[in-house]
Amino acid sequence: MAKEKDLRQAYKTIEEEHFPNSVTISFNFKNGSQELLYEKKTWSIPDPKTGEPREDGLRYGENPGQPAALYKLTNGNLVFGDVHTIQPGRYLASNAKLLRSGKHPGKINITDADNALNILRYFTDQPVVAIMKHNNPCGVAIGESILDAYQKANLADRVAAFGGTIALNRPVNKETAEAITENYSEVVVAPGYEEGVMSIFAKRSNLRIMEIKKMEKLKDWVGEKVVDFKSLIDGGLIVQTSYVPKAITLDDIKALPLGYFTKKNGTKYKIQRAPTEQEYRDMWFGWLVESGITSNSVIYVKDGVTVGIGTGEQDRVGVAEIAKDKAYWKRADEICWKTCKKPFNTVKDSLKKTKDPEEKKELGDIILGIKRELGKTKGGLKGAVTVSDAFFPFRDGVDVGLNEGITAIIQPGGSDRDFESIEACNEADATMIYTEQRSFKH
Repeated sequence: MAKEKDLRQAYKTIEEEHFPNSVTISFNFKNGSQELLYEKKTWSIPDPKTGEPREDGLRYGENPGQPAALYKLTNGNLVFGDVHTIQPGRYLASNAKLLRSGKHPGKINITDADNALNILRYFTDQPVVAIMKHNNPCGVAIGESILDAYQKANLADRVAAFGGTIALNRPVNKETAEAITENYSEVVVAPGYEEGVMSIFAKRSNLRIMEIKKMEKLKDWVGEKVVDFKSLIDGGLIVQTSYVPKAITLDDIKALPLGYFTKKNGTKYKIQRAPTEQEYRDMWFGWLVESGITSNSVIYVKDGVTVGIGTGEQDRVGVAEIAKDKAYWKRADEICWKTCKKPFNTVKDSLKKTKDPEEKKELGDIILGIKRELGKTKGGLKGAVTVSDAFFPFRDGVDVGLNEGITAIIQPGGSDRDFESIEACNEADATMIYTEQRSFKH
């Protein structure tokens, strides 16, 4: 504990020396200058030893040993033509209220919360939960209630959700709080918390509870282009406008064209079957979730829940395979957890180690039942939708999902070999629509 206290004091000293309480950034243009004024964000929480309030900023950056600070925009606005920074005062993650914490938040906690909001802003009309890990969702789900949405998102990838950030777009009630505390999580972010919830969260001593009231107005951020910055290793700065999906509503998705292609010799290819209502809904949900996932990525969605998420790979067929394998693995764990409240890995290990015939039979029957269910549902992929942030250069990436029983695909289109993907879909009686817009995120 003494070492931890010394380390915290060292970080605080560096933070105070290198990260001032306010920062002004000036930009000079031919028609004048523009200034942005930022204020450092801190939180006051009780010291775990003394109980006295302790005012601190971020614990550290991406890793211990990387001092960091969070700044919120308090004045000024940067305008490039018709694109501007978000107006001061419209705070979300940069001004989250810390209601409870054994530790101050770190950089990853804030960026996970921020990227969750990047996804949740499209689904304000219904309960949705996004569970984040390393700036990517491990499970996102629409539910009949916020509890239903949480349970579906958690079971979508219960293993990866361990130690994650849970973002809910509805106030947290007691039932949902009880469900959350059954597992280990780092952060919970929501627009509010009902009476009695905090005493339930007290079961988890280091769980950070953050309130962002303006989540209720997330819809205001939909379709708004802002200035986006990327710092280079040499101090250089790339400035771009933020990504905005062209297809945002379900009606937008329904207006997108079925897959098409015309060869130079005039041969035409077109998808033969239009999507069903449920396929359209899953394509809409998946395409908007996709906008918050690191590229290259392919994800699978079924009934408003992510089934398999593949992120940050270099080749499209490889990431489609990864998402497929994860779907099988996560589905096996979900079934096992529902069956005996044990992780799938634990049951498999126990089967190898036990010498008790009765236990061996019991565990063997559980695993056999899981395997049968996986075969029947193709790891939950049967009837699911494939979502890709960029076109498939060959049909091999499309075939990964089709071979597992997916019935619909949404992708940008535009490959010189799109006819291969169209033929693959028609052979499988699957449907495919083009967004005609790439959705990379790095």
